[in-house]
Amino acid sequence: MNHFAGIDVGASTTKAVIIDKNREILGHSVKDSGADFKAAAEKAFAEAKKQAKKKAEDEYFVVSTGYGRRNVSFAGDTKTEISCHAKGSFYYFPESHTLIDIGGQDSKIIKVNASGNRTGFKMNRKCAAGTGAFLEEMANRLKIKLEKLNELAEKSEKDVQIGSYCTVFSATEILTKIREGVEVKDLVKGIFHSIIKRAIEMDPLEGNIVMSGGVVAHNPFLVSMFEEKLEKKIFVPPLPQLTGAFGAALFALEEKGG
Repeated sequence: MNHFAGIDVGASTTKAVIIDKNREILGHSVKDSGADFKAAAEKAFAEAKKQAKKKAEDEYFVVSTGYGRRNVSFAGDTKTEISCHAKGSFYYFPESHTLIDIGGQDSKIIKVNASGNRTGFKMNRKCAAGTGAFLEEMANRLKIKLEKLNELAEKSEKDVQIGSYCTVFSATEILTKIREGVEVKDLVKGIFHSIIKRAIEMDPLEGNIVMSGGVVAHNPFLVSMFEEKLEKKIFVPPLPQLTGAFGAALFALEEKGG
């Protein structure tokens, strides 16, 4: 085997990463998971292979991870998303650290030691507050495009507090603030603040901090806000949304790379 792939099937998006024996990323892809995880995995993998410009007959060893990892019929092995996120994060930051991963449907805080082993983790409660789904709902409530959130938050110079954690209650709170005349850009920054508060209250954020996930990939200003709140530098992998898929690909390499 000379090519290794990781498929991370999340509740919102499915990610694929292909690497070679040198751990170089040859191709990657992100697709909506939709209602058919098997089809999403196949589409993401096909697009990653196309980007990698490899021949159809090339062989790949695939490790799947994520919420829908059992749906990847062509995977040779599966790993938990916690293990894969820790693996991918440690590759770029090979020292003990705390990883904050903010995905579409959940948020995770993973503790990684100096050997790259996870020593503990916490996940958000069943409520989607503090996740990508929360941001999507807030964007819908404000009648703005999801991709505009980062730009709007950057323009805000005020600190608006959104106290509610529940998505439904937050939406009601947003309506109240709109009635009070609070500007949309300030509301968006307040929504970002609520995500930070949620993460801080999940688990102590100790030592070096790494952030990953789709929310981080699309909202870099959120990282800056975290840095200001924690008063420390935060590290972000080159492709933060692909951290879990990359970790799965690294596991594939270790298992079949010789």
